Amino acid sequence: MSDIAQPTEAPSKFTRNYTLGVLVLIYASSHIDRQIVSILAESIKQDLLLSDTQLGFLIGLSFALFYATLGIPIAILADRYSRRNIIAAAVIIWSGMTALSGLAANFTQLALARIGVGIGEAGSSPPSHSMITDMFPLESRGAAMGIYAAGINLGILVGFLVGGFIDEWYGWRMAFFIVGIPGIFLGLLLLTTVREPARTQPPRPLSRNYLSEISQTFLLMMSIRSLRHIVIGCTLVVFVGYGTTYWNGVYFRRIHGLSPAEAGTLLALIGGIIGGIGTFTGGWLADKLARRDKRFYVWLTAGVKLLLAPFVAWFYLTTDIVVARWLLAILAFFGGFYLSVSFAMTQSLLPATRRALGAAILLFCINILGLGLGPLLVGMMSDAFSPTYGQQSLRYALLLVSFLNIWGSIHYYLAGHTLAADLEAANSR
Repeated sequence: MSDIAQPTEAPSKFTRNYTLGVLVLIYASSHIDRQIVSILAESIKQDLLLSDTQLGFLIGLSFALFYATLGIPIAILADRYSRRNIIAAAVIIWSGMTALSGLAANFTQLALARIGVGIGEAGSSPPSHSMITDMFPLESRGAAMGIYAAGINLGILVGFLVGGFIDEWYGWRMAFFIVGIPGIFLGLLLLTTVREPARTQPPRPLSRNYLSEISQTFLLMMSIRSLRHIVIGCTLVVFVGYGTTYWNGVYFRRIHGLSPAEAGTLLALIGGIIGGIGTFTGGWLADKLARRDKRFYVWLTAGVKLLLAPFVAWFYLTTDIVVARWLLAILAFFGGFYLSVSFAMTQSLLPATRRALGAAILLFCINILGLGLGPLLVGMMSDAFSPTYGQQSLRYALLLVSFLNIWGSIHYYLAGHTLAADLEAANSR
């Protein structure tokens, strides 16, 4: 597993693009397995007699707790050992646990399976971010991260589309089987066709004091003013994103009366295709604008999130399904603008030997607070509002949570004040 070969030549364009393509497919697989429970949630609730709070736990915290906490020690290994091998083992684990989710007979068993998915997926993103950073130069790194981040939308497309139709035709259990098994083959593809890329800096010796290394990297991130605001802003935006997106399948089925296949198709086409185009566009546009002024790396996100706030409110208040579809398309396109830039800036502002760990710390923040607590809070609020608003309680829970985007946009704006100087300091290390 150790990085023995350290070739000095830069990878060819084909090698860079092929490796990025495989990583995108693996990232898509992770989001298929991670998010499919959200389109199946209403059927699972009816079959296992669950509350919205329990659904929120299954959608978010059961997965996020181990996904976030194990990501950090795995990232420490990824800064020193073969990132390719770590990713391959991870995808095989989470895919198997997804398939096992279809055998769950109660809430506890399904929660344990979801925990297993989170354990596997902890080994995917930090090593992938590190590999991409070592293969692509700064001027194209935002676009590369944008392409990688589009794996989220590819996962949404396949997960919602396949999940919705399989749920309607064969039930939610079969949906878990069908989406879980292909990931095992992706792990084998990575092992047999992708080489570990050379690192831009040699790996540091493995420290015996892991907590000290984690705390040192975290303190370094917090000492960089622009990065501190990026971490806070990204966490708030992800809290809203996961808290709302993971409930949208239930929202369209419960509030607008769509069938599983109808809701899955709607979310797949809009979230998967339009959202994917938007995520890539955000990275590309940020790179283009930043050639004039580096602050646009974060100011673009600040402006977009602020301007989207009234459209989010309109989306959750409208009773017209046609209007809701158009608004969802707008939100899906612009909603992912923050993603590639946030991770690209995190990687660019940190030394090469701390990039995987830095990505893991950012993922820890956004996943514990965003993925873990976002869907759970929506579920708890929906249950709390239910005696007053009945089935409409979910509408108002989602509406209230969405306003946190404004807070997040403020931090992205503040990050721009020192971003150029912080990038210059990082490049001079």
